[in-house]
Amino acid sequence: MKVNRQTMILEIISQENIETQEQLLSRLQERGIHSTQATISRDIKQMHLIKEPMGRGHYKYAVSGNRTKLNVAEKLQTIFRECIVSIDCAQNIVVLKTMPGLANGACSALDNMEMNDIVGSLAGDDTAFLLMRDNEAAAAFCEEIKDIL
Repeated sequence: MKVNRQTMILEIISQENIETQEQLLSRLQERGIHSTQATISRDIKQMHLIKEPMGRGHYKYAVSGNRTKLNVAEKLQTIFRECIVSIDCAQNIVVLKTMPGLANGACSALDNMEMNDIVGSLAGDDTAFLLMRDNEAAAAFCEEIKDIL
């Protein structure tokens, strides 16, 4: 139900200029999805929706450009806190040291997140190599992961 509601929210804000949670709630109800304003508020927060200007003092809900980055960070926190021992980079290559046997799982999780800056990954038993698009992406990724750890 939550997935359906959030999918419908994305569809609605892509088709209409929705300025308020009340408008969004009304559009959902018109489409047969009954919810509360509190639930819609939680959905907006969880989906990282933002209000962007339309001009003349009006704003509409939109998907944040940082949405993917934020969702990735949430998933990585859980995975990496449990298995990553250290992380470092050399130019555009990131080296992850994991607990024994967990490098494959870490790479699989990253591969499934479809992050544009990761070109590919290679895992051994407790070491993983990530080929990043460029040196800056590698350094930024390392910093993000260090913050999580």
